[in-house]
Amino acid sequence: MSSPFSKSLLRWFDTEKRDLPWKETRDPYKIWISEIILQQTRVAQGLPYYLQFITRFPDVIALANAPQDEVLKLWEGLGYYSRARNLHHTAQLIRDEYNGKFPDTYEEVLALKGIGAYTAAAIMSFAYGKAYPVLDGNVKRVVARYLGIHEAADLPATQKTIMAWLNGEIPKSKADDFNQALLDLGATVCLPQNPLCNVCPVALDCVAQKEELQGLLPVKSKVVKKKDRFFHYFLIIHPAGQILIEQRNSKDIWQGLYQFPMVETNTDKSLKKTEVQAFFEETGFSVGTDGAKID
Repeated sequence: MSSPFSKSLLRWFDTEKRDLPWKETRDPYKIWISEIILQQTRVAQGLPYYLQFITRFPDVIALANAPQDEVLKLWEGLGYYSRARNLHHTAQLIRDEYNGKFPDTYEEVLALKGIGAYTAAAIMSFAYGKAYPVLDGNVKRVVARYLGIHEAADLPATQKTIMAWLNGEIPKSKADDFNQALLDLGATVCLPQNPLCNVCPVALDCVAQKEELQGLLPVKSKVVKKKDRFFHYFLIIHPAGQILIEQRNSKDIWQGLYQFPMVETNTDKSLKKTEVQAFFEETGFSVGTDGAKID
């Protein structure tokens, strides 16, 4: 039997669901592509990338057989390029170990490189109709506000509490719609700032709405300070007009992408002339000859 929460949510979803191409398919490959693209990416930004990706690589075999450089090129502008490398690696694994057929159990999907608990649950739910709740930032925000959870939503214990509640709410016969509805509600109504409680289908029983806690929930853990990194690029042009570039091979950001030769330092100060000379000597250039100069 459906709960009042799921009934209200699904009734709202019937008329308010977002019209997005990956919602109109049961193809696990296309759903997987959409979910990976939408990690760290807004829907409006990710949509054209999804359409280009599906056009160029319509199935897992097409993606597996493509050169990695081509996959990275198509990903250009999305950032977090490890997602593209993982897509390519996993496509090749599915081609070689699953005969090109996307696996259909949660455990097998979760074991694929680049797929975590959320993405595995999304694929199982949206492609196969299985009752695996999805848990991303939107869902955490909706549930934390609805239940009035005052513990930090990104803590493992809190996520366990939220997941247990979702498992009790998700209807087995409409698991995919329930998950999509939660995601849509968080993306369009239960917003991080200025949520639209006046049009929320579950506002009547929402603790945050009753107690006016929308601005305080969900609670976040302390943000870890980001590390600053400073890159100094060299534009080296051959007299014939050719420009020197290199491929990043270290296991670091932008792995496998091409860039101008570069030196990384700990400060934002310009390189000293001696440091520039040292760079050219290390890379085999003869400074001051054959037209090379340092400005």
